[in-house]
Amino acid sequence: MRFDLTDLRLFENIVEAGSITGGAAQTHMTLASASQRVLGMEADLGTPLLLRSSQGVQPTEAGRTLVHHARLVLQQMERLRGELGDYGAGLQGHVRLLCNTSAMTEHLPEALGRFLALHPRVSVDLEEQASADIVDAVRTGLCDIGIVSDVVDVEGLQHFVFRRDDLVLVVPRGHALARRRRVALAEVVDSQFIGLAEGSPLQAHVALHARRLGKRLAYRVRVRSFEAICRMVAQGIGVGVVPKAAADRSPSLPEIRAIPIAEAWAARHLLACVRDVDALPLNARRMLHELLVPAAQ
Repeated sequence: MRFDLTDLRLFENIVEAGSITGGAAQTHMTLASASQRVLGMEADLGTPLLLRSSQGVQPTEAGRTLVHHARLVLQQMERLRGELGDYGAGLQGHVRLLCNTSAMTEHLPEALGRFLALHPRVSVDLEEQASADIVDAVRTGLCDIGIVSDVVDVEGLQHFVFRRDDLVLVVPRGHALARRRRVALAEVVDSQFIGLAEGSPLQAHVALHARRLGKRLAYRVRVRSFEAICRMVAQGIGVGVVPKAAADRSPSLPEIRAIPIAEAWAARHLLACVRDVDALPLNARRMLHELLVPAAQ
């Protein structure tokens, strides 16, 4: 076999994109060049690497084996570049980080800002996904670090507590439940809710627990941030579920009341998970270390 790093990067990008066209674009290569490289790899191996159809491509069993090892090789090269960067000049690192809604909006900005300030030549791919999807991405090597809720199965991954992330019910100060010390979702499931936009993993999590009660949440409006939920609640539009950190930092705090939800699913920690700390590229290990520094009080 005579595969070079460009071949491996191209094939990884093709599998992730689901098409040779998309993989070629991500590798900054023409479609004709990318197709020729894939054909050369298949000829060299003597077996197909991709199943081609009008909907795109999927890796064969040989292709899945190749992309698995390609990711390991490319991660090792990234680690090598990062470590040599301490002695050279101008080398740039790259970290792929996936996180859930709460981490993205409430807990990551401070820690990520510290990391980027300390490492000006490192770039970060940051994307919000559902916790279950993030765990799958970490297991398959599609990201370096994932930040997930502790309700998902992280078996087989190394994981560390990132932040406490309890969910609370926010109601207007004059609401009938405003003086309660704790509340169950069943007590408010028939209320008018202010929710996050369609597709929000956290909102889907709350809706799932409502369905387990045989109910469907009624939304008066969906907004794009926890702060917007709190502002709507302060105006008496409805109630909402947000992380305690978001309620505590909301400019609307004087007009709302944050009540702990008396159910196990609302008492959460966020976990930073990886496949193997020692196998991480240097810059990803540096980021993980920075993420695990306790938040400033």
